[in-house]
Amino acid sequence: LLINWMEKNMKTKKLNFAHRIPFYYGWVIVAVGFITMGVGLNARTTFSLLFPPILDEFGWSRGTVAAAFSVGFLGYSFLAPILGILIDKFGPRFVVPAGAAVSALGFILAPLATAPWHLYLTLGLMVMGGALFFSYVAQTTFLPNWFNKRRGLAMGVAFSGVGVGSIILFPLVQYSIELDGWRFTSIIIGVSLFAILVPLNLIFQRKSPNDLGLEPDGEIEKVELDDKDEKAIKDSRIVDHDWVNTEWTLLRAIKTHRFWWLMVAFSSGLYVWYGVQVHQTRFLIDVGISTEIAALALGLVGLMGIGGQIGLGYLSDKIGREWGWTIGLLGFAATYLLLVIIPFWPSEILVILMCCFQGLIGYGFAAVFGAVPIELFEGRRYGLIMGVIGAIAGFGGALGPWVTGLVFDLTGNYQGAFLLAVFLCLLSIFAMWMAGPRKVRLVAGQAGKLK
Repeated sequence: LLINWMEKNMKTKKLNFAHRIPFYYGWVIVAVGFITMGVGLNARTTFSLLFPPILDEFGWSRGTVAAAFSVGFLGYSFLAPILGILIDKFGPRFVVPAGAAVSALGFILAPLATAPWHLYLTLGLMVMGGALFFSYVAQTTFLPNWFNKRRGLAMGVAFSGVGVGSIILFPLVQYSIELDGWRFTSIIIGVSLFAILVPLNLIFQRKSPNDLGLEPDGEIEKVELDDKDEKAIKDSRIVDHDWVNTEWTLLRAIKTHRFWWLMVAFSSGLYVWYGVQVHQTRFLIDVGISTEIAALALGLVGLMGIGGQIGLGYLSDKIGREWGWTIGLLGFAATYLLLVIIPFWPSEILVILMCCFQGLIGYGFAAVFGAVPIELFEGRRYGLIMGVIGAIAGFGGALGPWVTGLVFDLTGNYQGAFLLAVFLCLLSIFAMWMAGPRKVRLVAGQAGKLK
């Protein structure tokens, strides 16, 4: 009776319930990504909350301690091509849990630190390196396989888990630090990572619908075509058939101008993302904002990011990836401009406004980040290509916290670093338009307007 009722309420009446399973399991993969990102990525981000007590305990310079994050991001970048190879070969079902275990061990060992290099190894290389295997880059290597028309929305929903987790996790972590210290808190984070992420991904995770004999977006009829040109003609979204029909390898990809413009867009985008994320809490405390409000602000950014990532992901499916990227980076530019103003007017109202621009608008570009590479370089070697893209882009993420901390150490304030970040926001927007994903493949909304 239940199946009959659901059949009658399906948009496509001629399809039976079993035929709709692909659509539902694709959203199961999104749900797994949502939880993985919510727990795992926020665990990694707690470095921003551990940062002040570590500074206070050891008395090291900000650049020295922030370098742990940067060293980790460098390791993250060097490991990214290996991630692509492992995803192509073994799939996320085993790769994601392995990364979660390494990251968890890094948090558990961090309390033993007595020298900067100990933090570089644990909170840096182990936490960040392990996080690579369940990060935005990792999810981007397989999650888009499950969707075509709804790709931006799906990526946005999965990535929005970061926002949900942040508003819950960050206040708890801050409370734990104040009550029991950063060392005990670090151990709890590690144990939680292992207990949640490892079994969840082992049970449910899959690389693509083909692993279960399914199709993306709930499609049921498999089109068996030997000629790629014939398949391309049937896809009304394709603009450049020669590009789409290319059997993309890493060597072919790096010879194209689009690959390198994408690298500029992604690298500068990650620079501005992590540059503010690591230093935000310490900066707000320095200018007179209370510790509680500063910690809440970090969580509020993540909470706002829920709407930002889902909304901008959905919007990019309608108006195009370039416009989605532009809106997101303008949100970060506004964030940094407000950070320039806040020292002169340390108002909680400005802090909240800054969180809105950063989370509600800026964080939305993550959904576009997840959708663009596969639309340019889809194919059997996509995992490796995306891994290299993530590696090169990761250098931008590594430079962001380090350069921001270095500028503070040299000048005694963050003003110069924040203005540099505004310039990089504009550079990132320009580079995405030069990469021009719209010139290869239209999004579903753009293709619909042409009909």
